[in-house]
Amino acid sequence: MRGEKLIDYLKSNNVSFKVIHHPVAYSSAQTAHLAHVPGREMAKPVIVKIKGKLTMVVITANQKVNISLLKALYGTEDVELASEIEFIRRFPDCEMGAMPPFGNLYGMDEIVSEELAKDEEIVFNAGTHTELIKMKYRDFEGLVHPKIVNFKFSI
Repeated sequence: MRGEKLIDYLKSNNVSFKVIHHPVAYSSAQTAHLAHVPGREMAKPVIVKIKGKLTMVVITANQKVNISLLKALYGTEDVELASEIEFIRRFPDCEMGAMPPFGNLYGMDEIVSEELAKDEEIVFNAGTHTELIKMKYRDFEGLVHPKIVNFKFSI
């Protein structure tokens, strides 16, 4: 079953969550719309390489990753979006593009948008293009321990 690793992890940590089923969708904006979720609450993981290391950046459905900001934050020019071929094997239990925002479960450091961190609840893909998980942001942060970054700030 897709997303089983995530569900088991949440249950083993006694985290309260809700599964939301929706029609097939392949973009975070379309998923948010079909599931009737505000775009600011929809967590969208984007995989980047920082100094050659895969890192999960989690932003809202209506945000984009600011590569220039990450370069300044990490003090390196060696920051780029990762290609699917570079990270697909990290997510064997997920449909491509439906990865949950739990870098810790897949051996990656994680950066989270400050905008997402302001929400009481977040919603994200549960490893498939037809299921979402809704949970309290504070529970998510307690499990993942991400670095919080303000992506609205521009360089």
